[in-house]
Amino acid sequence: MTSDTDTLTLADGTTVALDSDGHLLDPECWSPEIAEKMAEREARVLTPEHWEIIELQRDFYTRFEMAPAMRALVKATRQQLGEEKGSSLYLMSLFPESPARVSARLAGLPRPTNCL
Repeated sequence: MTSDTDTLTLADGTTVALDSDGHLLDPECWSPEIAEKMAEREARVLTPEHWEIIELQRDFYTRFEMAPAMRALVKATRQQLGEEKGSSLYLMSLFPESPARVSARLAGLPRPTNCL
């Protein structure tokens, strides 16, 4: 492996390759276990609220073949989960660093375009 990649070791001993930003090199290998391991590495505990956004991200990617940037993520969240959760403040409370980028990474998706 080069310095631009990293690995994640699962409970069964298999390893999964990550890029330098922590995104899966092969999004097809994503599983909830992988998301949990990624979160664990970041000292993050995934709550049901986190999983709602992760699942929303995966659904968005399936429909549009891209991970949503922040504005699209807020809109999709509002449409699917309602006004209370469909705000940037709510998403920031779950993923303070960068909601679109972090939730996409945990969902096994490529980095959203237009995300810092």
